[in-house]
Amino acid sequence: MIQLHNVSLAYQNDASALNGITLHIEKGEFVFMTGPSGAGKTTLLRLLYGALTPTRGQVLIDGQNVSRLTSSQIPYLRRSIGVVFQDFKLLPSRTVFENVAITLEVLGWGRADIGKKVMHILRQMGLESKIHLTPQRLSGGEQQRVALARALVNDPKILLADEPTGNLDDVNKNQILNIFKEANIRGTTVVVATHDRRLIENSHKRLVILNKGDIVEQLEKEESLKSV
Repeated sequence: MIQLHNVSLAYQNDASALNGITLHIEKGEFVFMTGPSGAGKTTLLRLLYGALTPTRGQVLIDGQNVSRLTSSQIPYLRRSIGVVFQDFKLLPSRTVFENVAITLEVLGWGRADIGKKVMHILRQMGLESKIHLTPQRLSGGEQQRVALARALVNDPKILLADEPTGNLDDVNKNQILNIFKEANIRGTTVVVATHDRRLIENSHKRLVILNKGDIVEQLEKEESLKSV
């Protein structure tokens, strides 16, 4: 599903963000990535949805070499990838319903089907009473759930999340983790970048640890997380 072969990325000032990363994530896996700030977690995620191109190496998503895709082909790749950003990136002038519906509008769904699908996922997220509100009238946890609904509404093959629980309390963190697990059970491959040790420990999923652009350790879900 996701394959990185000897992937490096250097910025214009010659600062290295990733150093010869090789990583395989199977279809239907749930993987956490962790490491200190600047370790390369966000850069790696951005490579996976085509926002960055590696300086060297190959990034394969579902058999496609991402670095060989043209700018017109990248949007088609992203149709199978849901992304949850650290700052949510909700549209401030649109309602909760409209923020989620935009994913399906881009895909060309009909209005009736959009309405059914959006309401279904908003009910799953416990947001059915918030559909007419704009993001600034929501709590941080509610905004995060809207961002997740938008990422999951088209049942993507892959879900990528960058620090999805950064400013949430424990109740909201557990709720977000449960949403990830449910998506994974339905077949979505989930990759979450996080500093949150408790989130990792409570999940018992595969863990990839990065530091200064290198993968320094990988732990399977059965292994101890004491080295995090």
